[in-house]
Amino acid sequence: MSERLREQVAELAPWFHNIDLGGGIHTAPDHFLGDYPRFKFARFADALPADLTGKTVLDIGCNAGFYSVEMARRGAARVVGIDSDDRYLEQARLASATLGFGEVEFRKLSVYDVAALGERFDLVIFMGVLYHLRHPLLALDLIREHVAGDMLLFQTMQQGSKTGWTPVEDHPFHMPGTYDPPAFFDDPAYPKLHFIERKFADDWTNWWAPNRACSEAMLRASGFTIEAHPEDEVYLCRTAPVPYGDWGAAAVYPAGASE
Repeated sequence: MSERLREQVAELAPWFHNIDLGGGIHTAPDHFLGDYPRFKFARFADALPADLTGKTVLDIGCNAGFYSVEMARRGAARVVGIDSDDRYLEQARLASATLGFGEVEFRKLSVYDVAALGERFDLVIFMGVLYHLRHPLLALDLIREHVAGDMLLFQTMQQGSKTGWTPVEDHPFHMPGTYDPPAFFDDPAYPKLHFIERKFADDWTNWWAPNRACSEAMLRASGFTIEAHPEDEVYLCRTAPVPYGDWGAAAVYPAGASE
């Protein structure tokens, strides 16, 4: 059995999640980041409820299913992982079944099509995805509009200032008595979403790198209240009223528009 499992792991290589499948078998023992994502999860695991009994979980961009399995370990009644990569989904199905969590459901679905799920989840996990997207704010709008029922666990790569920023209620066109734009636009802590035209870390799918203030502003603008910030790039949020009325996913990307 263990030999066949080793063969299956090798057939589905490379793996981005190093998952301990038991019997000395790890999916990515030589991962360039180390025991990833377990060591990262350890930094913020306590921010999530230890007992998810009766709760539903959606893992967007589930990759090989590490977080999906961890939520199932906490007793979630239903866990759904979605990804747009067939190999990742096969990895996730193998890992979850091997670990005794075969009831976790994995589906091929884009974040832009989450409305097709037709349900809201008590916890939505959206980690390591935003900076790979061509339309990041739209993705957050769609999550809030269609699938986020209570909590959002969010993570994105960040670059630049790690200082928070208090939102400006109204931005003047010019500084008083001048034709100069407001000076705070040049403040390193001002919300900035850096656009990466070519590659970042040799990966052409890394399109964006927000600073901390930008991540927090985007979350608020999409209708999330930040409840905890347990790790530099990780936020635990609650759903809140969308602050800008109809300026959101329901207005610009109604359900079914992509079909």
